[in-house]
Order: sequence, then structure tokens, then C-alpha cells
Amino acid sequence: MTTMSHFSASAQRRRERPTAPLPQNAKGPEIPDAGYVMKEIADGVFWLSDGQYGNMFVVHDEGVIAVDAPPTLGHDILRAIKRVTDKPVSHVIYSHEHGDHVGGMSIYPDSVPRYAQSIVAQRLEALADPDRPLPTEVFDHTLTIEAGDHIVHLDYPGPNHTEGNSLIYLPNQQVVMLVDVIFPGWVPFSNLALSADMPGVFALYDKVLGYDFDQLVGGHVNRPGTPEDVRTQIEYMNDLRTTTEAALSSVDLESTMGPVDTENGWAVFRAYLDAVAAQAADEVVPRWLDRLGGADVFTLPNAWAMAESLRLDYNSLGPFSIKP
Repeated sequence: MTTMSHFSASAQRRRERPTAPLPQNAKGPEIPDAGYVMKEIADGVFWLSDGQYGNMFVVHDEGVIAVDAPPTLGHDILRAIKRVTDKPVSHVIYSHEHGDHVGGMSIYPDSVPRYAQSIVAQRLEALADPDRPLPTEVFDHTLTIEAGDHIVHLDYPGPNHTEGNSLIYLPNQQVVMLVDVIFPGWVPFSNLALSADMPGVFALYDKVLGYDFDQLVGGHVNRPGTPEDVRTQIEYMNDLRTTTEAALSSVDLESTMGPVDTENGWAVFRAYLDAVAAQAADEVVPRWLDRLGGADVFTLPNAWAMAESLRLDYNSLGPFSIKP
């Protein structure tokens, strides 16, 4: 008989642990038997979701502008478009290069222009993935698509979730699409969505609120967002940041290191960062269980990632600061 390893047993215990009931703010529309839900969130602008991943397409006078293609939606995107129009896909936009959001871009016709920020284009070229065809139209900072009665601005605000991750804005319809930065009704995905530049993410929050919009497509979760969702996430992130920064200096280092083999440098830092994240999560989670979905699931790894950003980006080093 095979004995389950320590790591597998620990993972199983986490899977089996009950999670907190979802707050109303985290609940979206029920996913029908078709496997996806579609909603016209503004004139000619459609949000599409399978409950975990989402994208957006825009119907204009002559065709359809499609943004991203999560593989979990795949050809359902084309089926959804056919439900509302017989017009062909005329433009395709990459928000960024991550496969979970754009790994199905090969479903669109080869003949249409494909837009991406220049860093995204470089990375797609290096990846050489046939399911993520290379862009044909590349921009550095901003690009405007004028298609019939619609205007679409592609704005690169600087490094954030990834280098090249762009904001898509429809001023006439007051819609913003920004992927992997805002999670309407939910805390950010684990480890702050593995964001490459947390100072850039924080700077982007205020930039988003500078746009005039009513609806936000975030690329994840089960409903579109609003400006209020952005403000709520800013509040959560500021709470997480402040609480984690305090924990960097206030954890009891002596008791934390008591059972640790201090000759093992990795074990020392694991013990310290785990203790910081745990202390921060213990404080933050109760404040957010009734406000954001997944607060009890991902606040701990989010605090761990925040601690690393505070140490590496903001030079908040706690007991590992400059030796007196």
C-alpha cells in the first residue's frame, strides 16, 4: 500500500477544508447548459463568461472586434458571436500574452488584423505558439481603432500584471477591459495573480478610475465590474499592504526560528515569510469574508506575495534591513 506523502496529504487537507459562504457581491449569473453566459453590457458590447474566464467582443457596422480568446471558452466565442450577428470578425486584440486568456486566438480568421502591445508581440514571437498567432499591428503606448460606429483605444499604462498588459477602452460605450488586475467581487487570484510589477499595479488602480466608464471586463470571475468594484479592490489591497508591512517587522522572529535549522537559509526565509503572511492573513481575512469572494482562500498567498513585493520593490525589509 502506498503511503500518501506529507505534501500530498497537506494538499488534500486544504482541498477538504470548508470555505466561507460567498458574499452576495461575489455572485454572478448562473451559467446555463450551453456552458457560458453572454450579456450586452453596452450598445454593441458583449461580455462572455464560463464563470471563471471571460472576454469581450464588439459588434460594429461592418464586423466584430474580438478581445482575447480564453481556451476554456474556445469555439463558444464564435458560437456566441453567431447568436447576435452574422457579421465577420474584423479585428482581434491581445490584452497580453498569457495562454489562459489568449491561448485560443487561433479560432479567429487568419486574414484579420491582430493588435498587441510591442512587448507582447515580442514574447509571442519567442513563444512561437500556433494557437497564439503573431500580431500584425503593434503599438508602444497607444493605438486607436475606428470601426464603423465604434472607437476602441488600446492604452499601455506601463508594466503591471505583465509588461505589455494593456487597457482596452470604448469611450462612447463607457466600457473598460483590463485583464488580471481587477477581480470584481473577489480578492485577487493567488499570489496577487503572479503580477510582474506590483508598484505598477498600484499605480494602475488610480489610472483606471481616471477613465469615464460604467462597465469593466476583468477577464476573470463570474460578472462584469463597476467603478465601485475598483474602489473596493483598492481598499482590500491597501489593507493587505498596510497589514503585511506591519507584520514584516512585528513577527516574533525568535519563536518563529525556534524549530528551524538555521543552517538551511531557504528554511529560514520560508519560516519568516510564512509567519509574516499568516499574521497578515489572520488580521485581514475577518475584515473581508463578507465583502469579497475567496478572502479565506487566497489572502494567505496574496499576503506572501505582498511581503515579497514590499521587501524587493519598496525596500521594507523588517529584521533583514541594513545592519546597524
